Amino acid sequence: MLKDLSIRQLLGRRVLIVGDVGSGKTKLTARLLEEAIGLGYADEITVIDMAPKTINVGGMRVGGLLSEATASVSRVRYWRPKEVKAPRTTAKTPEQLLAYVQFNKEAIEPLLDKFIKEPTPILIINDLSIYLQAGEPRKVVLAMEKCQTFIANCYKGEKLAKDLGTGVSRVERDATEFIEHLVDVVIRL
Repeated sequence: MLKDLSIRQLLGRRVLIVGDVGSGKTKLTARLLEEAIGLGYADEITVIDMAPKTINVGGMRVGGLLSEATASVSRVRYWRPKEVKAPRTTAKTPEQLLAYVQFNKEAIEPLLDKFIKEPTPILIINDLSIYLQAGEPRKVVLAMEKCQTFIANCYKGEKLAKDLGTGVSRVERDATEFIEHLVDVVIRL
């Protein structure tokens, strides 16, 4: 079914792709981006990449920039912070994990603000969950309202549930479910 999914079906809609680590969220997002470019939409696309670089945690690949999945990001307006932390997989203490979540929010939020001021018809977000860990989806909603087509992928699973007792996983899940209720299509991988 997913192999038959086309960007043509998603244009003009709000779409959230959710799944656990390794389920193919970034790969599907990359394919949809490539299709949109192939249809001539390159000048109408902004990609905000919120993902940390891919890291290996206990034999599991975690994170992953969209630019690691497709070179086609060079053909669109591609924004990403200089650095993004992987809070649950790299923090050693609850305090460090919360500090990483705040660091990511402060690194990502200016990109959302910039998009809100300078929107394009199509917005694609890779690893929205990194921003949603801070529990403040308001800027995402504002960005969603500024574009005609919104496609984002978001972690939703069990493999990264351990959060050193900080509650970040619950906050992230609640914010993700809030966004799920605002979109037209939820693709579960």
